Amino acid sequence: MIQIKSFSFSPMAVNTFVLWDETNEAVVIDCACSSPSEEATLTKFITDNKLTVKRLLNTHLHFDHLLGNGFFYKQYGIKATAHADDVKHLPLSAQRAFAFGFNIPEPGYEIDDFLNEGDAVCFGNSELQVLHIPGHSPGSLVYYSSEGQFIVSGDVLFEQSIGRTDLWGGNLDLLLQGIREKLFTLPGNTIVYPGHGHATTIGDEKQYNPFLR
Repeated sequence: MIQIKSFSFSPMAVNTFVLWDETNEAVVIDCACSSPSEEATLTKFITDNKLTVKRLLNTHLHFDHLLGNGFFYKQYGIKATAHADDVKHLPLSAQRAFAFGFNIPEPGYEIDDFLNEGDAVCFGNSELQVLHIPGHSPGSLVYYSSEGQFIVSGDVLFEQSIGRTDLWGGNLDLLLQGIREKLFTLPGNTIVYPGHGHATTIGDEKQYNPFLR
């Protein structure tokens, strides 16, 4: 059974997730560490729980979600995995990060491998199904565990909100279509772990999300 630990990192309050199972193999999703203290917090948790990290996954490649990718590569020798459609955005991510006072050096935004709709991310005895839901960014991914009955939604779906679509590559129609066709068809008790803010459920969002009612 997958266990989940979440951290809120950086002034943008990005949710970073560590997922692992009984084998102690783990994946990290959206490493957003922006300071040495945040890096130490994440490293300590991984060490204290004797986890072996197998993959670093990005839900998408906006700068706030990849602030810690360079640290992670230096610490664990693992580069990030994402969707190819977001790669063209990477130079803009670095520019936006600089505008906010952050630096994303190479290999901070190098992508080691690409994921697509229908792929499976395997670690230990567990797997995550990959859902491609563009609209917030062209390559936005959601990671779904049918066994654990949860999704890590990045900036696709929030508690009573959705990802903004006024950034590079945004498309409101695609985002709403993807949520309705790929997320709202999941069981209502599926937990939603978003890229910012609190967890919610698919059932609650179907009922209460004002963007999708």
